[in-house]
Amino acid sequence: MAMAVEQFVSKTLELLQEEREAEIQETQTWQENISPKDLQNKGVCLLKLQIGSQSTGLYGRTVVVLEPRKHLGFSSLPSNNFGPGDIVGLYDTSGCTAASQIGTGVVTRASQASISVAFDDSKDELGFNPDALYNLLKLANDITYKRMKHALNALNGYNNGPAANLISVLFGDTKPSSQSQPNEVQFLNLNLDDSQREAVSFALSQRELAVIHGPPGTGKTTTVVEIILQAVKQGQKVLCCAPSNVAVDNLVERLARCKARVVRLGHPARLLESIQKHSLDAILAQSDNANIIADIRKDIDKAFMGNKKMHEKGERVNFRKEIGELRKELKTREATAITQILKSADVVLSTNTGACDGGPLKFLPAEHFDWVVIDECAQALESCCWIALLRSRKCILAGDYKQLPPTIKSQTAASKGLSLSLMERLIQMYGDSVVRMLTVQYRMNSAIMEWASKEMYQGRLTAHSSVEKHLLKDLPGVTSVDETSTPLLLIDTAGCGLSEMEVPDEQSKGNQGEADIVEVHIKTLTEAGVKAKDIAVIAPYNLQVDLLRQKLSARHPELEIKSVDGFQGREKEAVVLSLVRSNRKGEVGFLAEDRRINVAVTRARRHIAVVCDTQTVRNHAFLKSLIDHMTEFGEVRTAFEYVQDIVPQNYTRSNKDIKAKMSASSSTSTKQKVKDQPPSKVKQGERKSTSKENTTGSENHTKCYTSAQTEEEQHKERYTEIREQVENFLRDLNQKELQFPSSFNSHDRLLVHQIAEELGLMHESKGEGRDRCITVSRPLGSTPAEELTQAKEEEAKEEETGPNPQRETLCQPPLDLKSLHLERMKREQQRREESAQQKKQQNSIPAAQAQSSKKAKGKNRTKAGACDIAAAAASDDDFDTLITAVMKADSVCSFVKCKASVLTLGQLCLFCNRQYCLSHHIPEVHGCGDKAKCHARMRISKEGVLYAGSGKKDKSIDPNKKAYLQRKLDSKLKDMASQRKPKNKDKDS
Repeated sequence: MAMAVEQFVSKTLELLQEEREAEIQETQTWQENISPKDLQNKGVCLLKLQIGSQSTGLYGRTVVVLEPRKHLGFSSLPSNNFGPGDIVGLYDTSGCTAASQIGTGVVTRASQASISVAFDDSKDELGFNPDALYNLLKLANDITYKRMKHALNALNGYNNGPAANLISVLFGDTKPSSQSQPNEVQFLNLNLDDSQREAVSFALSQRELAVIHGPPGTGKTTTVVEIILQAVKQGQKVLCCAPSNVAVDNLVERLARCKARVVRLGHPARLLESIQKHSLDAILAQSDNANIIADIRKDIDKAFMGNKKMHEKGERVNFRKEIGELRKELKTREATAITQILKSADVVLSTNTGACDGGPLKFLPAEHFDWVVIDECAQALESCCWIALLRSRKCILAGDYKQLPPTIKSQTAASKGLSLSLMERLIQMYGDSVVRMLTVQYRMNSAIMEWASKEMYQGRLTAHSSVEKHLLKDLPGVTSVDETSTPLLLIDTAGCGLSEMEVPDEQSKGNQGEADIVEVHIKTLTEAGVKAKDIAVIAPYNLQVDLLRQKLSARHPELEIKSVDGFQGREKEAVVLSLVRSNRKGEVGFLAEDRRINVAVTRARRHIAVVCDTQTVRNHAFLKSLIDHMTEFGEVRTAFEYVQDIVPQNYTRSNKDIKAKMSASSSTSTKQKVKDQPPSKVKQGERKSTSKENTTGSENHTKCYTSAQTEEEQHKERYTEIREQVENFLRDLNQKELQFPSSFNSHDRLLVHQIAEELGLMHESKGEGRDRCITVSRPLGSTPAEELTQAKEEEAKEEETGPNPQRETLCQPPLDLKSLHLERMKREQQRREESAQQKKQQNSIPAAQAQSSKKAKGKNRTKAGACDIAAAAASDDDFDTLITAVMKADSVCSFVKCKASVLTLGQLCLFCNRQYCLSHHIPEVHGCGDKAKCHARMRISKEGVLYAGSGKKDKSIDPNKKAYLQRKLDSKLKDMASQRKPKNKDKDS
């Protein structure tokens, strides 16, 4: 065993060191490369604070209250990330460098108006000046590292103490054992379900180790509380820990309610208000020693005040001595009082790191505790758990290793195994023999739960009857609309051009379009009566969290908007999840952490809405399982219903996606029509284009309703009507183009596009907003007669082969545009082959060249380029003539019949890469119009902005800004000039 322990300890110490360095590195980079002002904007620094008051706290620490400069009217601190327990450095105002550091302390309290920091008693010499200003900077916390290191070294040299057996079990040296004669358990909580009872009995009967696996909402805390109370009933002393203050407070609250004698260790400022009365400080203040201790403290504070007034050195020394004596007395008194309190408690609770030898527990004998219970064990580093584990002979670990692991800064340390929790390691080692899983969950509607159960928990979860079918509309005051009657809603942005944005210096990602959609959905929910405090908005990226806060916080102050990590262990009635990623490569980044998505989805009780680009996130198998589950069992909508002015993307990833992208089946639109909603609920603009329907494989969930039959017939009729109009247009050779009225709805427009595609015609939408209409025209270069015969041939062919799939009902899976496209390609190919035949028959190569290029282009406006000349030159031509020909061709505008020289003034076309004179360089003039149009569309879909003029960003400077910069420059020059003048005078004198 010694070997296993030794190996574990040396490897873990190495990884902890690596993690520590990564953290220090980050802090240093901040301190060295970022100005204090920027650090303040990041929330890790506060500038120019003054000292409000100073007093002596528990264990004689000096507590200093820092506040903004009130005399200048600053009443509150800028927004920041300082919280109780943070390690901070105090600096003078020259900056935040090591040289200007005055001392380090721990934040004990943080409010909007002030921050209290406790400094160790050795810092008497700090001599805070009430008139000076200070900077405060958040530092990497090395206390936790020191404690973990200390625990690991203690584990390595552990000899026959209370935890000896436990250590050999946890390192696989001896098998876990159970008591031969387990007592019949009398449950204190009569509402436990079978899996909870089984877990409690198992935990009581095991000798060294029991693991309670509690998936989301399965009442893990309830079970842990019952186990602790049963142990207390048997007369055991229990030490109970968890990685976060919130989790510990939660247990304190529940245990205190059950009348157990509990003591909560930790700084009172770190605890919830409601349980401060159970903290060691509070109990100490109630004890008999309290008055004496208070008097000693007063004396110390008095002595301090005296010390400030003394000017003689000798007198100061005497005061120092006096303070020293008082401190000693204070320590012994406090030690006695603390020991008394801790010994009489049944359960002592603290964070994992709070259970260290340096804290109050040093006053207890080594074998005081019988059991250690670690809740949320899967969220803690294993080395953190060992701080508490060395104190007892038996441990109960509770948690869920399918949720988020502890946060680790160093990727390499995490990949080498630092992120493997103790709980997971034991399950890998012993399997189910040491684990009991809770299987009934009391949080989620079964539709939400089914997915998590299937993907993460081997399908073992069941929903309790009280929550199985619950929906938002069942909440008091919530009206029944579509959104409140469905547990699963997928809002799909695929093909809508809502790409993610990247901020160059941030690793984070954001997505403005998804933020807009979330805003609309939140509005719908709150208008239906769902309270903002019951909704969570979750995004995996901080940049997106910021975007969402800017959009929503002002209107809904109670709405919680956080990253996934901020919601672990909590629940809300409704969750809106924005997955952010939308890119052409299909990259999902750290969304690929399955446990993160599991946590996000399982926070929801009655409703989860996922906003994402299914085409991007489907590239990851786990996310695909979520999308498929929601598609099959929930409602799917497309982003077109939420944001009106979306530009559809016109790039394609691969052939197989084209089918999905152009998918026209309108399952949700039929659903909505069937439900006959009153118009008040459907915002006019939002649902206008439902028929562009979702672009995930909507094949899966096209649920055809019986009442949709009549619609099918309508579709057929409409189809034949429009088809007839287009064919008449083809017959009438005088008509250049056919324009359909703007009154066409989106479905009719879709049919027009479809029919034009089939007949090989050009079709495009023109006009803005309400006046938008579709025009159909003949493609360049082909005569109308040809087109019509071709269409007729196709008709004939179709009659032989059976009907075109598109002519059938529209309530079918999406149209197969791929095969259509391939057919057209085939026809093109045939035409090409025919023209090649003709080519061979003609003699001179250049002539043939001209002919074929004419045929291919219709109206070709460019002459042969350099390469064409080279290709056309007969092989026996001598090389020099060829070169001169090419050079000559290169120096003249490439536009047909234009002889202008482009040697000095010429423009290169981006699309065909040829030089043109200034009269012909515009793409539309020389025949690259279509390419330019396509390029512009791509750009709009990517950037979401339409630039005026030739579609380029206007880079010219704003006149106001220009004037401002000019003024600034003038004043700077003035200053410089005035600085120079006096020097000259000095010289003269």
